[in-house]
Amino acid sequence: MTIRELGKRIRERHISCVEVMQQTIAAIKSGDKCNSIITATYDQALLTAAERDNELAAGHDRGPLHGIPIAHKDLLYTRGVKTTGGSLIYNHFVPDSDAVVVTKLYDAGAISIGKTNLHELAYGITSKNPHYGPVLNPHDTVRIPGGSSGGSAALVAAGLLPMATGTDTGGSIRIPAAYCGITGIKPTYGLVSKKGVLPLSYGLDHIGPLGSCVEDCALALQVMADQPADYNLAALPNLSGVRIGVPRHFFFDRIDTEVETAVRSRIDHFRQLGATVGEVDLPDFNGVTAAARIVQMAEAGALYIDYQDPAMFGRDVWANIQQGREILGHEYVNAQRLRSLYRQQFDQIWRTIDVIVSPTTPITAPLLTETSVQIKGQSEDVRLASTRLVRAWNFLGEPAMSLPCGQDSRGLPIGIQLVSPPFSDARLLQIANTMEHSLH
Repeated sequence: MTIRELGKRIRERHISCVEVMQQTIAAIKSGDKCNSIITATYDQALLTAAERDNELAAGHDRGPLHGIPIAHKDLLYTRGVKTTGGSLIYNHFVPDSDAVVVTKLYDAGAISIGKTNLHELAYGITSKNPHYGPVLNPHDTVRIPGGSSGGSAALVAAGLLPMATGTDTGGSIRIPAAYCGITGIKPTYGLVSKKGVLPLSYGLDHIGPLGSCVEDCALALQVMADQPADYNLAALPNLSGVRIGVPRHFFFDRIDTEVETAVRSRIDHFRQLGATVGEVDLPDFNGVTAAARIVQMAEAGALYIDYQDPAMFGRDVWANIQQGREILGHEYVNAQRLRSLYRQQFDQIWRTIDVIVSPTTPITAPLLTETSVQIKGQSEDVRLASTRLVRAWNFLGEPAMSLPCGQDSRGLPIGIQLVSPPFSDARLLQIANTMEHSLH
């Protein structure tokens, strides 16, 4: 059930906030087969739900999120509730304050049921957490849900929550959204406060929502964003006047055939809705992606420079931290110089198009046991394949979102990625909302 549908039932007194919470908790206890939660806060959620009912009875409606159950990725500080980052080094960390985003959502009426499982320290895309157990994909529990926001995505995809918070440093909202068949948006860099969120890469981290539909993400971003705007614009009657750019190179160069067919079919649907669709030449995205990896590894390596015991980390995360420590100063500086150059190039590109459309990932969700995948006869590391089409947008800072785009022949979800100019998040969501409505 979406935020709007659930909110309507609450306001029409068909169900109370307490009853919503009781049903949600019961459904999670019986229906979450994906190991999605590290720390549950059910008792506090029920107390808050009773307060929300009293507020409505007194005529105080906090808005669309009033009484809506959500969850927070276990990177976000929650006062008095353990915040582990999915790691042993934060296993006993109990913040004495909430993250800014947590406070905003609470003040808007949302009720958190707990902290979601994730890839350790948000440093990976499988969500195979060695300390708290792997998160499983609700569409097929022998497959990964994507990461690092795997627990948040799994809860939403399983229909247990309409929305959960996530973070995205190199695709960690959009990859699980694609693999789990839901919607997720990485907002413009800096639009949502990172205060009170365990960092991975200060220059690449983004905070955003994962939701059951575009409107759920829009309603959440309406609250989460520091820049006031109406992020939940009504769907347009058509897409006349919207200029869609389809990358000529890189984004379709090596992807699964079924993924390409589904995404190109959706691009044709944009045309049918009246959009102007054409190919666009973009900067060298191999270079953009390589520079983005250098920045992330260097910043993450610096963040954990004082930790020397590999036993405190999962094997893959420790290897990534060690790689970051080996990056030289001039490599990091040159990567940042390239960032400025690419930023200038995109400022020119956005004068001619409104949205760039591509697959979110070149594949559907890999098996838990797979470390590499075959894409058109070529072997590729699971992590590198999963991040290949999404990482650069963290480096550039553009708002980027993943939407469901059908399924492959095995019934696994396919994601389509939409990207727009910086601080055009509201317009991006409106275009996505228009597409979503036209398919129903």
